[in-house]
Amino acid sequence: MIRISKEHVIHAHSPLDTPAAAADPGTVVEFETYDCFQGQMLPEGATYATYDRSLANPATGPLYINGAEPGDTLKITIQKVEVGPMGILDVGGSRSGALSGCLSRNYLKRLPVHDGHIWYTDQIRIPVRPMIGVIGTAPAEEPVSTRTPMNHGGNMDCTRIAEGSILYLPVFVKGGLLALGDLHAIMGEGEVGNCGVEISGNVTLRADLQKQTRRPWPLLETPDHWISIAYGDTLDIASEKAVRQMFCYLRQEYGLPEDDAGMLMEMSGDLITCQIVNPYKTARFEVSKKILAEFLENTEPCW
Repeated sequence: MIRISKEHVIHAHSPLDTPAAAADPGTVVEFETYDCFQGQMLPEGATYATYDRSLANPATGPLYINGAEPGDTLKITIQKVEVGPMGILDVGGSRSGALSGCLSRNYLKRLPVHDGHIWYTDQIRIPVRPMIGVIGTAPAEEPVSTRTPMNHGGNMDCTRIAEGSILYLPVFVKGGLLALGDLHAIMGEGEVGNCGVEISGNVTLRADLQKQTRRPWPLLETPDHWISIAYGDTLDIASEKAVRQMFCYLRQEYGLPEDDAGMLMEMSGDLITCQIVNPYKTARFEVSKKILAEFLENTEPCW
Protein backbone atom coordinates (compact mmCIF):
# COMPACT_ATOMS: atom_id res chain seq x y z
CA MET A 1 0.00 0.00 0.00
CA ILE A 2 1.13 3.55 -0.78
CA ARG A 3 0.55 6.36 1.73
CA ILE A 4 0.45 10.06 0.83
CA SER A 5 0.81 12.39 3.82
CA LYS A 6 -1.08 15.66 4.22
CA GLU A 7 2.12 17.63 3.70
CA HIS A 8 1.55 17.01 -0.02
CA VAL A 9 -1.31 19.44 -0.63
CA ILE A 10 -2.68 21.38 -3.56
CA HIS A 11 -5.24 24.20 -3.62
CA ALA A 12 -6.06 23.84 -7.31
CA HIS A 13 -6.37 20.81 -9.55
CA SER A 14 -3.87 21.48 -12.33
CA PRO A 15 -2.29 19.59 -15.24
CA LEU A 16 1.03 21.10 -14.10
CA ASP A 17 0.95 19.59 -10.60
CA THR A 18 3.95 17.52 -9.54
CA PRO A 19 2.78 14.06 -8.39
CA ALA A 20 3.23 13.21 -4.73
CA ALA A 21 3.37 9.52 -5.64
CA ALA A 22 2.83 7.13 -8.54
CA ALA A 23 1.00 3.80 -8.54
CA ASP A 24 0.04 1.03 -10.92
CA PRO A 25 -3.69 0.47 -11.54
CA GLY A 26 -5.20 -1.67 -8.80
CA THR A 27 -2.93 -0.29 -6.08
CA VAL A 28 -4.40 0.53 -2.66
CA VAL A 29 -3.51 4.06 -1.56
CA GLU A 30 -4.06 5.89 1.74
CA PHE A 31 -4.47 9.67 1.69
CA GLU A 32 -3.97 11.66 4.91
CA THR A 33 -5.99 14.89 4.79
CA TYR A 34 -6.34 18.22 6.54
CA ASP A 35 -9.75 19.69 7.29
CA CYS A 36 -10.99 22.33 4.86
CA PHE A 37 -9.38 25.10 6.94
CA GLN A 38 -5.97 23.36 6.82
CA GLY A 39 -6.05 23.15 10.60
CA GLN A 40 -6.25 26.90 11.15
CA MET A 41 -9.50 26.80 13.16
CA LEU A 42 -8.51 24.00 15.54
CA PRO A 43 -6.70 26.13 18.18
CA GLU A 44 -9.00 27.68 20.78
CA GLY A 45 -9.42 31.37 20.06
CA ALA A 46 -8.83 31.09 16.31
CA THR A 47 -11.26 33.26 14.34
CA TYR A 48 -11.91 34.30 10.76
CA ALA A 49 -10.02 37.52 11.45
CA THR A 50 -6.75 35.55 11.30
CA TYR A 51 -7.86 32.91 8.78
CA ASP A 52 -5.76 32.67 5.61
CA ARG A 53 -8.37 31.95 2.94
CA SER A 54 -5.70 31.06 0.38
CA LEU A 55 -5.26 27.79 2.30
CA ALA A 56 -8.94 26.81 2.06
CA ASN A 57 -9.90 23.32 0.88
CA PRO A 58 -6.49 21.68 0.69
CA ALA A 59 -6.49 18.40 -1.24
CA THR A 60 -3.85 15.75 -0.64
CA GLY A 61 -1.91 14.51 -3.66
CA PRO A 62 -1.88 14.29 -6.52
CA LEU A 63 -1.49 10.60 -7.30
CA TYR A 64 -0.17 9.62 -10.74
CA ILE A 65 -1.72 6.41 -12.09
CA ASN A 66 0.69 4.67 -14.41
CA GLY A 67 -0.77 4.15 -17.89
CA ALA A 68 -3.67 6.58 -17.44
CA GLU A 69 -4.27 8.65 -20.58
CA PRO A 70 -6.87 11.20 -21.72
CA GLY A 71 -10.13 9.42 -22.52
CA ASP A 72 -9.65 6.84 -19.78
CA THR A 73 -11.61 6.64 -16.52
CA LEU A 74 -10.27 6.19 -13.00
CA LYS A 75 -12.37 3.68 -11.07
CA ILE A 76 -11.93 4.67 -7.44
CA THR A 77 -13.21 2.19 -4.88
CA ILE A 78 -13.45 3.93 -1.50
CA GLN A 79 -12.53 1.27 1.04
CA LYS A 80 -12.32 3.29 4.24
CA VAL A 81 -12.96 6.86 5.45
CA GLU A 82 -11.60 7.55 8.94
CA VAL A 83 -12.18 10.94 10.56
CA GLY A 84 -10.06 12.76 13.12
CA PRO A 85 -10.84 13.57 16.76
CA MET A 86 -12.05 17.18 16.34
CA GLY A 87 -14.42 18.77 13.84
CA ILE A 88 -15.23 22.40 13.02
CA LEU A 89 -18.80 23.59 12.35
CA ASP A 90 -19.65 27.17 11.46
CA VAL A 91 -22.60 29.20 10.25
CA GLY A 92 -23.26 32.92 10.12
CA GLY A 93 -24.32 36.14 8.51
CA SER A 94 -21.14 36.61 6.48
CA ARG A 95 -20.82 32.97 5.46
CA SER A 96 -22.23 31.48 2.26
CA GLY A 97 -25.43 29.47 1.88
CA ALA A 98 -29.15 30.03 2.24
CA LEU A 99 -28.87 30.71 5.99
CA SER A 100 -26.44 33.61 5.58
CA GLY A 101 -29.19 36.22 5.81
CA CYS A 102 -30.87 34.59 8.80
CA LEU A 103 -28.15 35.03 11.42
CA SER A 104 -26.86 38.23 12.99
CA ARG A 105 -23.23 37.06 13.29
CA ASN A 106 -20.88 34.16 12.66
CA TYR A 107 -20.87 31.16 14.98
CA LEU A 108 -18.18 28.49 15.23
CA LYS A 109 -18.05 25.29 17.27
CA ARG A 110 -15.20 22.84 17.86
CA LEU A 111 -16.86 19.45 18.16
CA PRO A 112 -15.16 16.34 19.62
CA VAL A 113 -15.63 13.22 17.52
CA HIS A 114 -15.22 9.79 19.09
CA ASP A 115 -17.04 6.51 19.63
CA GLY A 116 -18.69 6.97 16.23
CA HIS A 117 -20.47 10.17 17.32
CA ILE A 118 -20.15 13.94 17.08
CA TRP A 119 -20.53 15.42 20.56
CA TYR A 120 -22.48 18.62 19.87
CA THR A 121 -23.08 18.82 23.63
CA ASP A 122 -22.81 16.23 26.40
CA GLN A 123 -26.51 15.53 25.81
CA ILE A 124 -26.63 15.80 22.00
CA ARG A 125 -24.60 13.15 20.21
CA ILE A 126 -24.96 12.76 16.46
CA PRO A 127 -23.80 9.57 14.69
CA VAL A 128 -21.00 10.23 12.20
CA ARG A 129 -21.64 9.83 8.48
CA PRO A 130 -18.19 10.44 6.95
CA MET A 131 -17.91 11.66 3.36
CA ILE A 132 -15.35 13.14 0.97
CA GLY A 133 -16.07 16.70 -0.12
CA VAL A 134 -13.24 17.21 -2.63
CA ILE A 135 -11.99 14.50 -4.97
CA GLY A 136 -10.90 15.04 -8.53
CA THR A 137 -8.45 14.56 -11.36
CA ALA A 138 -6.59 17.35 -13.14
CA PRO A 139 -8.48 19.30 -15.82
CA ALA A 140 -7.02 19.40 -19.32
CA GLU A 141 -5.99 23.05 -19.39
CA GLU A 142 -6.43 25.80 -16.79
CA PRO A 143 -6.09 25.01 -13.06
CA VAL A 144 -9.37 24.80 -11.15
CA SER A 145 -9.56 25.75 -7.46
CA THR A 146 -10.21 22.92 -5.01
CA ARG A 147 -13.21 25.00 -3.89
CA THR A 148 -14.86 24.47 -7.28
CA PRO A 149 -16.65 21.46 -8.83
CA MET A 150 -16.47 20.78 -12.55
CA ASN A 151 -16.33 17.75 -14.87
CA HIS A 152 -13.01 16.64 -13.35
CA GLY A 153 -14.80 16.24 -9.99
CA GLY A 154 -13.39 18.64 -7.41
CA ASN A 155 -15.50 20.15 -4.63
CA MET A 156 -18.69 18.22 -5.39
CA ASP A 157 -19.72 17.86 -1.71
CA CYS A 158 -21.81 14.80 -2.49
CA THR A 159 -22.73 12.86 0.65
CA ARG A 160 -22.78 9.60 -1.34
CA ILE A 161 -19.01 9.80 -1.95
CA ALA A 162 -18.31 7.71 1.11
CA GLU A 163 -17.00 4.40 2.31
CA GLY A 164 -18.27 1.56 0.13
CA SER A 165 -18.97 3.66 -2.98
CA ILE A 166 -17.14 3.63 -6.32
CA LEU A 167 -16.40 6.92 -8.05
CA TYR A 168 -15.62 7.03 -11.77
CA LEU A 169 -13.64 10.13 -12.78
CA PRO A 170 -12.55 11.13 -16.29
CA VAL A 171 -8.84 11.33 -17.11
CA PHE A 172 -7.90 14.51 -18.95
CA VAL A 173 -4.08 14.40 -18.58
CA LYS A 174 -1.48 11.65 -18.37
CA GLY A 175 -1.54 9.94 -14.99
CA GLY A 176 -4.92 11.41 -14.07
CA LEU A 177 -3.43 13.30 -11.09
CA LEU A 178 -5.95 12.31 -8.41
CA ALA A 179 -6.21 14.43 -5.26
CA LEU A 180 -8.75 14.54 -2.43
CA GLY A 181 -9.63 16.24 0.86
CA ASP A 182 -12.34 18.27 2.60
CA LEU A 183 -13.68 15.39 4.69
CA HIS A 184 -16.87 15.82 6.69
CA ALA A 185 -17.87 13.84 9.78
CA ILE A 186 -21.42 14.60 8.67
CA MET A 187 -23.12 17.04 6.29
CA GLY A 188 -26.77 17.59 5.49
CA GLU A 189 -27.93 17.35 1.88
CA GLY A 190 -27.50 20.69 0.14
CA GLU A 191 -24.87 22.14 2.51
CA VAL A 192 -27.39 24.90 3.22
CA GLY A 193 -25.49 26.90 5.86
CA ASN A 194 -21.87 26.90 4.79
CA CYS A 195 -20.30 23.56 5.63
CA GLY A 196 -20.65 20.23 7.40
CA VAL A 197 -18.60 19.12 10.36
CA GLU A 198 -15.24 19.82 8.71
CA ILE A 199 -12.56 17.40 9.82
CA SER A 200 -9.19 15.86 9.07
CA GLY A 201 -8.81 12.15 8.44
CA ASN A 202 -7.59 9.32 6.28
CA VAL A 203 -9.06 7.83 3.10
CA THR A 204 -8.07 4.40 1.82
CA LEU A 205 -8.98 3.63 -1.78
CA ARG A 206 -8.15 1.39 -4.69
CA ALA A 207 -7.50 3.12 -8.00
CA ASP A 208 -8.23 1.04 -11.10
CA LEU A 209 -8.15 2.11 -14.72
CA GLN A 210 -10.78 1.74 -17.45
CA LYS A 211 -9.35 2.38 -20.90
CA GLN A 212 -10.91 4.80 -23.41
CA THR A 213 -14.39 4.98 -21.93
CA ARG A 214 -14.52 8.65 -23.00
CA ARG A 215 -17.12 9.49 -20.37
CA PRO A 216 -16.41 13.22 -19.74
CA TRP A 217 -18.08 13.65 -16.33
CA PRO A 218 -18.17 11.99 -12.87
CA LEU A 219 -20.29 8.92 -12.21
CA LEU A 220 -20.88 7.31 -8.83
CA GLU A 221 -21.87 3.77 -7.92
CA THR A 222 -23.20 2.67 -4.53
CA PRO A 223 -24.40 -0.81 -3.59
CA ASP A 224 -27.95 0.24 -4.52
CA HIS A 225 -27.73 3.12 -7.02
CA TRP A 226 -26.12 4.62 -10.10
CA ILE A 227 -25.61 8.36 -9.61
CA SER A 228 -24.71 11.18 -12.00
CA ILE A 229 -23.18 14.33 -10.49
CA ALA A 230 -23.20 17.66 -12.34
CA TYR A 231 -22.31 21.30 -11.74
CA GLY A 232 -23.63 24.67 -12.90
CA ASP A 233 -23.72 28.41 -12.27
CA THR A 234 -27.18 27.83 -10.82
CA LEU A 235 -28.88 24.87 -9.20
CA ASP A 236 -31.29 24.72 -12.15
CA ILE A 237 -28.41 24.25 -14.58
CA ALA A 238 -26.68 21.67 -12.38
CA SER A 239 -29.94 19.74 -11.96
CA GLU A 240 -30.73 19.64 -15.66
CA LYS A 241 -27.19 18.47 -16.46
CA ALA A 242 -27.38 15.69 -13.84
CA VAL A 243 -30.67 14.46 -15.33
CA ARG A 244 -29.39 14.57 -18.92
CA GLN A 245 -26.14 12.81 -17.97
CA MET A 246 -28.07 9.97 -16.38
CA PHE A 247 -30.30 9.72 -19.47
CA CYS A 248 -27.20 9.46 -21.67
CA TYR A 249 -25.68 6.85 -19.35
CA LEU A 250 -28.78 4.63 -19.49
CA ARG A 251 -29.00 4.99 -23.26
CA GLN A 252 -25.33 4.63 -24.18
CA GLU A 253 -24.07 2.10 -21.65
CA TYR A 254 -27.16 -0.08 -21.18
CA GLY A 255 -28.92 0.41 -24.51
CA LEU A 256 -32.25 1.38 -22.99
CA PRO A 257 -34.67 2.77 -25.59
CA GLU A 258 -35.32 6.46 -25.07
CA ASP A 259 -38.90 5.98 -23.91
CA ASP A 260 -37.95 3.37 -21.29
CA ALA A 261 -34.98 5.41 -20.10
CA GLY A 262 -37.08 8.55 -19.67
CA MET A 263 -39.98 6.76 -18.01
CA LEU A 264 -37.69 4.85 -15.64
CA MET A 265 -36.22 8.17 -14.54
CA GLU A 266 -39.66 9.78 -14.16
CA MET A 267 -41.04 6.92 -12.07
CA SER A 268 -38.19 6.12 -9.74
CA GLY A 269 -35.26 8.50 -10.24
CA ASP A 270 -34.34 10.99 -7.54
CA LEU A 271 -32.92 14.47 -8.18
CA ILE A 272 -31.03 15.70 -5.09
CA THR A 273 -29.15 18.90 -4.26
CA CYS A 274 -25.56 18.24 -3.20
CA GLN A 275 -24.51 21.78 -2.29
CA ILE A 276 -25.46 25.41 -2.89
CA VAL A 277 -22.41 27.17 -1.37
CA ASN A 278 -19.52 26.59 -3.78
CA PRO A 279 -18.60 28.76 -6.79
CA TYR A 280 -20.60 26.28 -8.89
CA LYS A 281 -23.61 24.39 -7.48
CA THR A 282 -23.80 20.60 -7.67
CA ALA A 283 -26.75 18.25 -8.03
CA ARG A 284 -27.07 14.51 -8.49
CA PHE A 285 -29.54 12.10 -10.03
CA GLU A 286 -29.97 8.60 -8.59
CA VAL A 287 -31.37 5.49 -10.26
CA SER A 288 -32.07 2.26 -8.40
CA LYS A 289 -29.95 -0.66 -9.59
CA LYS A 290 -32.77 -3.07 -8.71
CA ILE A 291 -35.36 -1.31 -10.85
CA LEU A 292 -32.86 -0.79 -13.67
CA ALA A 293 -32.16 -4.55 -13.68
CA GLU A 294 -35.88 -5.26 -14.12
CA PHE A 295 -35.98 -2.96 -17.15
CA LEU A 296 -32.90 -4.61 -18.64
CA GLU A 297 -34.35 -8.09 -18.18
CA ASN A 298 -37.64 -7.21 -19.85
CA THR A 299 -36.83 -4.80 -22.67
CA GLU A 300 -34.95 -5.07 -25.93
CA PRO A 301 -31.81 -2.91 -26.13
CA CYS A 302 -31.83 -0.17 -28.75
CA TRP A 303 -28.71 -1.50 -30.49
